[in-house]
Amino acid sequence: MMGRPIDVPPHFSTFLAFDFGAKRTGVAVGNRMLRTATPQPTIRAEAGDARLQAAADRVREWQPDALVVGVPFHPDGASHDNTARARKFARQLAARTKLAVYEVDERYSTTEAEGSGATDPDAGAACVILEQFLRSLP
Repeated sequence: MMGRPIDVPPHFSTFLAFDFGAKRTGVAVGNRMLRTATPQPTIRAEAGDARLQAAADRVREWQPDALVVGVPFHPDGASHDNTARARKFARQLAARTKLAVYEVDERYSTTEAEGSGATDPDAGAACVILEQFLRSLP
């Protein structure tokens, strides 16, 4: 995760994950018991509010216990412009949905998704992010 253990209540079992992007935001749903994620249709919205509304619609549809947002970093761990954008998206999503949002270091998630043959690399990256998160839970 972000370098420290995360405290996720044990009753949280269903999660919705987002691979934030400027043009496309990948989405995946998964649960704690199976520790697997399933890709969902990618959100194709560039405007901040349109993207946020589409994400909130997915939350209403899936009714997850909490959300996971991938936060990108440079290979050396340094932040860049999209790091701040993804964190802002996570904060806005938390405020709009009133759900806990967990951030996950998503370096190489798209590369991993493409390497495993994902037909939609954005949704595939969201799966990678969510499965990484689920594997970290007790």
